[in-house]
Amino acid sequence: MNARIERDNVVTQALGQIGNCGVFLLQILAAIPRSLRYGRETVRQLWFVGAMSLTIIMTCGLFVGMVLELQLYHVLSMFGSTSMSGTVVAIATYRELGPVVTALLFAGRAGTAITAEIGLMRATDQISAMELMAVDPLAYVAAPRFLAGLVAMPLLCCVFCALAVFGGHLVGVSWLGIDNGTFWSNMTATVDVWQDIVSGVIWKSLAFGAVVALIAVYQGYTAPPTSEGVAYATTRTVVASSIAILALDFVLTTFLM
Repeated sequence: MNARIERDNVVTQALGQIGNCGVFLLQILAAIPRSLRYGRETVRQLWFVGAMSLTIIMTCGLFVGMVLELQLYHVLSMFGSTSMSGTVVAIATYRELGPVVTALLFAGRAGTAITAEIGLMRATDQISAMELMAVDPLAYVAAPRFLAGLVAMPLLCCVFCALAVFGGHLVGVSWLGIDNGTFWSNMTATVDVWQDIVSGVIWKSLAFGAVVALIAVYQGYTAPPTSEGVAYATTRTVVASSIAILALDFVLTTFLM
């Protein structure tokens, strides 16, 4: 009986968090017009969550493409279709690996940084001081970070996909000896702009960026004003973002594909 009560409490708390996060999203959307006066802060956050994440995105994209090409070459060699390995790398990257892995890396690097920064602002009473000075914290703190995550994710996803295809080309053409013309011609003839690039890269990355930025800002904004509370909020950002990304990926794939 106690286990059942605890399980019901966990479910209730989770649903409550989802509802509160939805209400917080509406508050951020309402604050976006007021945040336009703080354009410099939005640009600063875009640099912080976007440009500062390029190193890990580019490195992981390169190695993901190289590993994927290496694995696919040995599998497709059983069927005499090694020339199609580059095509499979591109389709898998554009449709799934690019948006999902980029979002997970974005949540681990930028999402936790956003949560920790806002949580420390809450713990040191900076947000309360803004309210006393008639500065809207939602417009100055929450909205610029949300917009920065929404803009940065598609750009980072494009970089990840480009490096993954380049890594697949390095392994397939330079190492395994696949013909360069065959590698690119098969890829360009098979990859569909709407289904693979627009639906996979653009729409998914936009959705993932919105979800990760919302969770990161919400967890930091509602974190208890203690060092322990900020630490727990940062952990919740990674866990909740990872679950939301994978669940949302299934939903988007069902409707877009």
